[in-house]
Amino acid sequence: MTHAILPAETSHDAIEWRRSSGLVDYRAAMAEQEARNQAIAAGAADELIWMLEHPPVYTAGTSADASDLVDPRFDVVETGRGGRYTYHGPGQRVTYVLLDLSRRAKDIRQFVHALESWVIEALADFKVEAFAVPDRIGIWTRDRAGNEAKIGAIGVRVRRWVTMHGFAVNLSPDLSHFSGIVPCGIAEYGVTSMEQLGIALAPEEWDAALLARADAFLAALELSEKPRA
Repeated sequence: MTHAILPAETSHDAIEWRRSSGLVDYRAAMAEQEARNQAIAAGAADELIWMLEHPPVYTAGTSADASDLVDPRFDVVETGRGGRYTYHGPGQRVTYVLLDLSRRAKDIRQFVHALESWVIEALADFKVEAFAVPDRIGIWTRDRAGNEAKIGAIGVRVRRWVTMHGFAVNLSPDLSHFSGIVPCGIAEYGVTSMEQLGIALAPEEWDAALLARADAFLAALELSEKPRA
């Protein structure tokens, strides 16, 4: 496993943009996020946006219901993010977003909506029509049969106004691994991936699409009105 610091492609050069090759252990990544969260809040480290993949793991959010853990065939890790159970594994690209909202709009809903828009607009670059659904967490599209299906998950935590966790998009994971849980507690809809939609997409291509839209994402987090002097 290696970590690459991506070249600054946005006007926000105080953010570290990191891309990891290979698979990063989930618990190790969570511990690193915890430490970085504290350092950012203390003004001792730059903000971080980290793109990576994990070995197969089920993660439980703060609203996880044990009945949604159908077949715990992989490691199950409790996290501090919101939401219920989700799956991470090879072929699913995860982006962790550690930003200091005290420097921006201190509005968690605005932050989540900005994440949704960032993913939806990046997917559009690959001709995937994706959308958010009120009261149904995640990023949605239509599978090859025309049914609504989840292509991306979102789960965040905010501590001392510094964000943690982020979103995951299914490029080419083994979709059968999702059957061990009820993803995000939503049993009525399935999951899909870029591969299942007939789109072969390398992680580097997805990362590049996100980077190309990073300025728009960060602009969406700015204060709507600047404080008066």
